[in-house]
Amino acid sequence: MTRLTTAVPMILAVLTLMAGAAGAEDPQAPKDNITAVRDENGRYYTADDVPTFKIANDGTVDWLTYSGFRRYHSECHVCHGPEGEGSSYAPALKNSAINMDYYAFIDVVTNGRKKVNAAENSVMPAFGENVNVMCYLDDIYVYLKARGADALPRGRPAKKEPKTDAIRDAENSCLGHN
Repeated sequence: MTRLTTAVPMILAVLTLMAGAAGAEDPQAPKDNITAVRDENGRYYTADDVPTFKIANDGTVDWLTYSGFRRYHSECHVCHGPEGEGSSYAPALKNSAINMDYYAFIDVVTNGRKKVNAAENSVMPAFGENVNVMCYLDDIYVYLKARGADALPRGRPAKKEPKTDAIRDAENSCLGHN
């Protein structure tokens, strides 16, 4: 019996270590920032609950991606170039939507960013008070993510899912419409 009582804590410790190792994420392994694993009223999300795009085999895009194309080209393309390709003035945002953490992307658009030194001169203005950007920020983000993943070709998407009531209600609420 004494052997068993001293062995039980050791067995539990080994099992705990094994369970922890099996459940631990490899910090070097890239997270899947692209694949939609769930749909919530026409909005698609990754396993980490980050907004993403959904493009059907026939080329039909989700509403946010379509809306993002429209919003990007009304507010962002002047500096960042058409289709998120970048320009001589500002970087390609399609790459930022893939490589940058979603929350960092939101922070930069909302609060702006300034990098001025001997090697670079980069100023992103803050758009936190611009409802034409902020009410559609996820739309712009998923559009750029689709472009950055090379899942969406250049140009206006030909087919789109219908706008859901939930998306319409959120848009009206953000814009201050009843």
